[in-house]
Amino acid sequence: MTPVQPEIQEGAELVIFAANQPQYVPLPASVDEAGTVMTEWEPTAEELTRLMCGGRVRLWVLTFGHPLQPVALEVIEPDCGMRES
Repeated sequence: MTPVQPEIQEGAELVIFAANQPQYVPLPASVDEAGTVMTEWEPTAEELTRLMCGGRVRLWVLTFGHPLQPVALEVIEPDCGMRES
């Protein structure tokens, strides 16, 4: 998946993490005063195919030995006409 510029949430600003760290991919994020960081990712065509065939999303979090912080994943628009039941 490729990180893309996210929708900037109300009260937040755009921050580019690792902008000057060539060992990492720069990560655009919406960051608010409370420290909530939201990023958006776009799957490749191959990844979409895998997901449509029942594939799963794997989340890697590098804690460097520190406690794990809460994380969440969600799917956002477009919803392709799908409705919650």
